[in-house]
Parts: sequence; structure tokens; C-alpha cells
Amino acid sequence: MQALPLQQRCSVCASSHLIAKRAPSSRLIHPSLKRRSSRPILLCPPAASSQEWESPSRADVQLQQQPELEGPSQQQQQAQPTVAVSPAVQERRRKRQREQQLYKLAAVAASLGVTGLAILATYLRFYWHIQDVGEMPWGELWATLALVGGGMFGMEMWARFAHKSLWHDLPSGWALHKSHHEPRTGPFEANDIFAIINGVPAMALCAYGFVTPNLIGGLCFGAGLGITLFGIMYMFVHDGLVHRRFPVGPIAELPALKRIAVAHQIHHAGKFDGAPWGLFLAVQELEQVPGACEELERLVQMSEKSESLKAKGQQSCGVQRV
Repeated sequence: MQALPLQQRCSVCASSHLIAKRAPSSRLIHPSLKRRSSRPILLCPPAASSQEWESPSRADVQLQQQPELEGPSQQQQQAQPTVAVSPAVQERRRKRQREQQLYKLAAVAASLGVTGLAILATYLRFYWHIQDVGEMPWGELWATLALVGGGMFGMEMWARFAHKSLWHDLPSGWALHKSHHEPRTGPFEANDIFAIINGVPAMALCAYGFVTPNLIGGLCFGAGLGITLFGIMYMFVHDGLVHRRFPVGPIAELPALKRIAVAHQIHHAGKFDGAPWGLFLAVQELEQVPGACEELERLVQMSEKSESLKAKGQQSCGVQRV
């Protein structure tokens, strides 16, 4: 590498020595130094040495420039300052954790209690029927199972209708539901009253079907169980996964549920006149809206990229701690 020697006082060590400047010809410059060819290389002698300083060779220059090309050194990475968290932020985080734990406790207790009660009621209903008739009522059993699925599908259709027509368009419904579209100040919100309202017909159908040992009773009992199971699933997917009112564990990693969560976030964005209004069939509902599928795919990719970057950040933090 050719250099033009200039006698100039160094601003670093305050001594007079040579400053080597690269020649404009790119043929004589090493490929690893081409990116920084416009900057002069300052060749400073050691400050602690009183001996005469000699011009370094090209290999020495390359060694001096190589760490700068590769990026910050390990010492610079370790010396990055940490951001201090204010006491107010720490208090908000602790409050948020307490709210999540409280709602999670209520959700798990309600789910286990209702599920256990439903299993016990189903067993007793058919056991007493066998004791009275002497044989298994297969017709009632299949009718009950069919209405379990039918009740869940019917609740999805009802939720789609009620969400738009009763909770958004009707002023009295919006008076309660608007708390769901506003920042929550505690573990519960006024919109939770709809879960209790939907639970009333479920309990009534289960109670009537439990004491009615015939086909009609089996149908009612199955419909009540379907509504109950839908409510439990809705609570974990909508409240837990989408709005993160409590941690839901491994179900958050299921791709189908991730798409459902993103689709519901599109509803809260209000980009397509509030669609989708349902939950579990929200993706299919967006397929009927022009441009909604493209928006869904874009947001899903952004969510996956964000999770990937977050995972890489956690891994790098773990390596530094080790």
C-alpha cells in the first residue's frame, strides 16, 4: 500500500510523527480495507515509550483495522450500559403480575369446577338411566354427544351475531362492552358480565336434561355441555391468549391459535368495519372480506418475526450471563 508521509502533530498523543494516508488507487489497497479507504490511518506511537517510533508494516495496519471491520469488541459489548427501571414502573409490573395471577386462579378454579361438575352429572345421568331401564340408552348418548358439538358451533354463531348487533350496535350493550376496548384498570372488567349471562342458559339446559331421562332430555343436556365447553375454551383463548389476562402455557405456541389471536386483534384495530366478529372461525370470516386475508398474513409474519427476535435476544442474554 502506497502512503504519502506528512509530518503533523498528532491529536491523540500530542507528538509529531507521520500520518499515513492511502493512495487513491484501489489496486494497491487490500480488499479487507476497501470499505474504509476514504479515512486516513493514524499511526500513533505508544505513549509510554520514549524510543523512536518506526512506521509499521502493512500487516500491522491490517491487524489494527481488522477489529474495527468485524464490529465492536467483546469488552465493548460487555460495557454496554444497563437501563435503570424506575420504582413506578416496577410497581406497575408487580401490579400487573398480581392481576394476572388473580384472574388465572379464577379461570382455573372455574374451569376445573365446571368441568368436574359436568363429568359427574353426565355419569350420574346415564348411570341412573341404566338402573331404571336396565340397558344403555345409546340413542340418548349419541344425541347428547351430537348436541355437544352443535352447542359449541351454535355459540360461535351466536357470539358473532351478539358481538356486532347487541354489544357494538346496541347502546345498552356497548355500555358494558366498551370496557373491553379500553385500558383495563384491574383484573376484571364490566364486559365479563356477558360470560355470566351466557352461563345461565347453559346451566338451565344441563339441569333440565339431567332430570329428564329421554331423548329431549339428552339433547338439552348435550346443548348445555356444549355451551359450557365453549365458554371454557373462549376464556382461555380470548382472555388468556389474545388479551394476555393470564398466561396460557403451551397452547400459545399452536399455529392455528396464533392466527385466531391475530384475527381478533384485527377486530380491535377496526380496519374492516369491526370484522371479524366471531372468535374460533374468525379466520374463515376474514376470507369473505376483501383485502382482509392479506392483512392477516402480513400481521402473522410480523408476529412470528417479533417472536423470533425476542427468542434470539433471550438466548444472547443467557449466554452473557453464563
